[in-house]
Formats: sequence, structure tokens, C-alpha cells
Amino acid sequence: MRAVVQRVKQASVRINHQTHAEIRQGLLILLGIESKDSLEDVQWLAAKIIHLRIFNDAQGVMNLSAEEINGQCLVVSQFTLHASTKKGKRPSYVKAAPPEIAIPLYDAFIQTLKEISTLTIQSGVFGADMQVALINDGPVTLIIDTKNKE
Repeated sequence: MRAVVQRVKQASVRINHQTHAEIRQGLLILLGIESKDSLEDVQWLAAKIIHLRIFNDAQGVMNLSAEEINGQCLVVSQFTLHASTKKGKRPSYVKAAPPEIAIPLYDAFIQTLKEISTLTIQSGVFGADMQVALINDGPVTLIIDTKNKE
């Protein structure tokens, strides 16, 4: 499971020209799921993201989590995070999980965030053609991979 986590001032998802979800200050989480992912990956990643200290304290030091600033989260599925560009010019998505594996894990990730935090959690729609808008704060952008826990 791979996530791109962006600290945002605000973010939103539009589907069919309609706003589907929007948040104010918090985290935009682009989530890619691969076939080998499990509920263990879901739990580890959700806990890691919720406890990231990437928001500024009173001294301007990144020392606070999203919960500590009463932030919000917007989760958007993005299978292209598992693209391989090793060969040729067209990315391969063979590592990305098919919907029958990815959808339950995507839903479990959102549910886990809700269970382990007090944050407001919004989400896109798995597989939908979405337009994501954001104001990146900092910018602060992190890439987290459950298969490479650096």
C-alpha cells in the first residue's frame, strides 16, 4: 500500500462537475493499493499517517499531528501510484490491485482512520473520474509505502 500525504490548507474532490467531498486544513491522502496488500497494511498505514507530526506548533516547528490541530482528512484512491515506468513509455499497472481486492481495503482504510482518530474523514469514490483540487501547505508532501517502511 502506498500513500502520498499532502499537508493542505484545503482540498476537494469533484465528480461529474459536482463537489463530492471537501476539507479545510488537514491531510489529502492519495492511496494506491496493490494485490499483495492486507488489513495489516491498512492498520499500519492509517496509524502512521494519523500520528505524523507535520503541522507547525507555536514556534513554527513541525511538531503537531492532524489531530492536534483539529484537522481533517480527504482520502482519494489512486491506482497509478503503483505504476511501473521501467520499460517503454506507457506505464504498467500490473502491481495495482484489481477492484475486488482494492475496494474492500480502501473502505477498510477509511473506516480505520475513523476508528483510531477524532478527525473528520472525507473520501472520493473508488474508480470514479475525479478532479482533485488542493492548496498545498508548505508544501509538505510525503510518500509512505507499507512494503518499504523507511
